[in-house]
Amino acid sequence: MAAPSPRRPGYSRKAQYGLFAAYVIAVAGAVAGLLLVLISAFDPTGFAALRGLAREITAPVSRTSSSVVGSIGSADENISAYFRAGSQNKELRRQLDTAHNKIIEAKALVDENARLRALLKLRDESSDAVTVGRLITSTASSSRRFATLDGGALHGVRSGQPVRAPEGLVGRVLEVGPSTARVLLLTDAESVIPVRRASDGLPATITGLGDGTVQIQLLQTSLSNIKAGDLFVTSGSGGMYRPNIPVALALRKGTDNAIGRPIADPAKVDVIMVQQAYQADIKPPPTAEEMAAEAEKRIAAEKARARAAEKGQ
Repeated sequence: MAAPSPRRPGYSRKAQYGLFAAYVIAVAGAVAGLLLVLISAFDPTGFAALRGLAREITAPVSRTSSSVVGSIGSADENISAYFRAGSQNKELRRQLDTAHNKIIEAKALVDENARLRALLKLRDESSDAVTVGRLITSTASSSRRFATLDGGALHGVRSGQPVRAPEGLVGRVLEVGPSTARVLLLTDAESVIPVRRASDGLPATITGLGDGTVQIQLLQTSLSNIKAGDLFVTSGSGGMYRPNIPVALALRKGTDNAIGRPIADPAKVDVIMVQQAYQADIKPPPTAEEMAAEAEKRIAAEKARARAAEKGQ
């Protein structure tokens, strides 16, 4: 039996029809291509119209494929961004912390510059300024309050000189060395400062309590009690502190004594100015016992004058 021809796919009609269709499509494609070549050569205008028609027919397919490709690309970017989000958030937090620290440093510099400008203005306006320095150390004891000043005898510092900040009084020089000095802060239990109430001149004394606050003690009985917010300034008594230096603010109401807080908190003050004693030839301020005895003498004298006035009537 003779072998079938390789161009004939056996006895299957489906295969034969398929092969025939392929031949027809190939011949039709060749004829269409030849026609397009002839049209483009002899009728460019008509060929351009056919080309435009082909673009319009294939435009929806092109748009669909383009959107699909774009969606795939954006999905890839979103997936990449999702996996990079952790590291990006960490970097952003680090940058935020750095910026926050810089803002805090800038605010601290602004505050320090403001204090320095106020202190320089105070020094220029004061004729008794000795030196300007810093409080470099302080004691950690719960009852005693001392600080070390980075200025001593070489800078003109002497024992008994007042130490103040732009806000108010800080204390007085207790001991002096060549380049440093020991300052007794007004919050120390041994510190006694003669003051008066700024509103009406009511005399009082301020004694440190050793815990960052002070006690305000009136020297004489008065119809007006101490009120919260009353400002007490130096009176000039004793010849050490110049008058009208802010010292303390009353925190609560009291009859003849009250608790107050320093206007110039020694725990927050760093830059200070040392002044000459108000009157160097006058003795230092009296102790609390001496001032109490003096107050008792004044009260007794007032009572004696009152009794004399009643007898005269």
